[in-house]
Amino acid sequence: MQNTRVFKMSFSSIYPLLVQKAEKKGRTKEEVDEIIFWLTGYDEASLQQQIMNEVTMETFFKEAPQMNPNASLIKGVICGYRVEEIEDELMRQIRYLDKLVDELAKGKEMQKILRK
Repeated sequence: MQNTRVFKMSFSSIYPLLVQKAEKKGRTKEEVDEIIFWLTGYDEASLQQQIMNEVTMETFFKEAPQMNPNASLIKGVICGYRVEEIEDELMRQIRYLDKLVDELAKGKEMQKILRK
């Protein structure tokens, strides 16, 4: 899985797509934010700062205050890859976020999405 191009994409360009994916299925921006907060440790202010600074995906995850230790519980296939088998840590983190938003869009309960 060598698609490092996504590492250089700005988080501010990806974020609206994540929100759109959820909203198309009747979910909310607030739920997407809750997922991001849970996964990365960002809060509302720090998330908005990252968006305004137009940081890359790589920087977004490198500067994450605290990756959730339960992120390793995220399993399954996203974009044809099993997230638990992705060796590159940054790519795995990006796919974790994609997988969680995908679960949200598919109607999964927030408690299950956040592995509680």
